[in-house]
Amino acid sequence: MLDVAPQNEACLAQPPPEWRRRWVTWRNRILGSERFQHWAARLPLFAAISRHRAGRAFDLVAGFCYSQVLFCAVQCGLLELLDKGPCDGAELARSTGLSREAALRLVRAAAALDLAEEVAPGCWMLGQQGAALLSNPGALAMVRHHHLLYADLADPLALLRKDRREPTALSGFWHYTTETDAETAAEYSTLMAASQAMVSREAIAAYPFARHRRLLDLGGGHGAFVTALAHAAPGLDLGIFDLPPVIAGAQHLASRFALHPGDFFASALPHGYDCMTLVRILHDHDDDRCLAILRKARESLPPGGKLVIAEPMADAPGARAMGDAYFGLYLWAMNSGRPRTINDYGAMAETAGFTRWQARATAMPVIASVIVLSF
Repeated sequence: MLDVAPQNEACLAQPPPEWRRRWVTWRNRILGSERFQHWAARLPLFAAISRHRAGRAFDLVAGFCYSQVLFCAVQCGLLELLDKGPCDGAELARSTGLSREAALRLVRAAAALDLAEEVAPGCWMLGQQGAALLSNPGALAMVRHHHLLYADLADPLALLRKDRREPTALSGFWHYTTETDAETAAEYSTLMAASQAMVSREAIAAYPFARHRRLLDLGGGHGAFVTALAHAAPGLDLGIFDLPPVIAGAQHLASRFALHPGDFFASALPHGYDCMTLVRILHDHDDDRCLAILRKARESLPPGGKLVIAEPMADAPGARAMGDAYFGLYLWAMNSGRPRTINDYGAMAETAGFTRWQARATAMPVIASVIVLSF
């Protein structure tokens, strides 16, 4: 028998307004009424809304199948094949290593998701969504490693009930330390670099980094962000701080950037930088470790220095599902971190000693939000 937790203490301390509670109760009773659904689906004014809601409800049921179609299309090279030109069933089967029937089943499923497009009867090319995805190496890299997430989510309730100290497929991949071997650190850093380009573009567009003199990218890996920043702000003196095995794999950058091996939690951060960045770093860490990183940055920055945080955040406009539904479970499977809102980071920054923080608008909040801390 399941244990039923008591009502949330915060909800008891600050209950919703009575009008809100009554409205939500009434709304849900109406929307859940079979009679109302039947009536609304036949009334022209409500029919489009009803169909849209029905489609969204089915997407919730079928979403895992959609993600598996995408995973298959990426893994078997279907998108690259369709990008070369029109293909028939025989070519699809030959190139993907599937039977003709299976290849057609996959390409039709891909077409339903706009990854492929039937341009003539039995003739297939890349679809609009497929073209956008194929041009994004970072997104493709994330899709390719999702088999680890899918393995952890095979029994999601078991995952949620698990002690977060127990290993998972994702935690085994993402968690590395100063003792991590060079090959594992390289695999990790390669995926981070491939997927970092999207976040880097948003951060660079959202904040005028060129106003600074020296910038240190904390957890900078193999230099994906500072390399992009060097083109956008060529006058900046740039540095990277990361664990020793990661920095060892970035020695080819030593002639361009200062490389600082160290550990957020065991080493002092370098001084002399008037700007520091955390690009998709903090949401991977639990609150106490995030606070430790922020405090280290605050101690190392000079008066007037800035700390720029760029990563996907919860409650981002137009990206709520990504924040808590995707990253919420992804980070749970990682055994570390949680999605946070801009206000969460603002409160954490004040605790760490920063006196001011400001959200900076990004064009694609589904990819990254940006917050700038100062004191």
